[in-house]
Amino acid sequence: VQLQASGGGVAQAGGSLRLSCAASGRTSSISSYAVGWFRQAPGKEREFVAAVRWSGISAYYGDCAKGRFTISRDNALNTVYLQMTGLEREDTAVYSCAVVPTIIDGRPYGMNSWGKGTQVTVSS
Repeated sequence: VQLQASGGGVAQAGGSLRLSCAASGRTSSISSYAVGWFRQAPGKEREFVAAVRWSGISAYYGDCAKGRFTISRDNALNTVYLQMTGLEREDTAVYSCAVVPTIIDGRPYGMNSWGKGTQVTVSS
């Protein structure tokens, strides 16, 4: 399976953006997995943002996303969305999506099939 992130751009602090992660190829191969969003700001380690099961309704959020971001999935379009609201300058980063085979206690493990990221820049 291949993932492609899109939807990044420049937003004002307090504004909103919606990111998309489109899956192509053998999407049936990830039916028992999750797809997650991760971000990496310059000079910082990669950070877990959110993940959602490809089948089912379970969603998981990193501390940076709780209360502000919502992850969702449209299986008909093979796309996972990340709706970001209340953006802060600290949300500036490259956002990437990946297949997440394992989630334990709400934390992702074993990520693979990374898509090319999309830049999100929040200005004050």
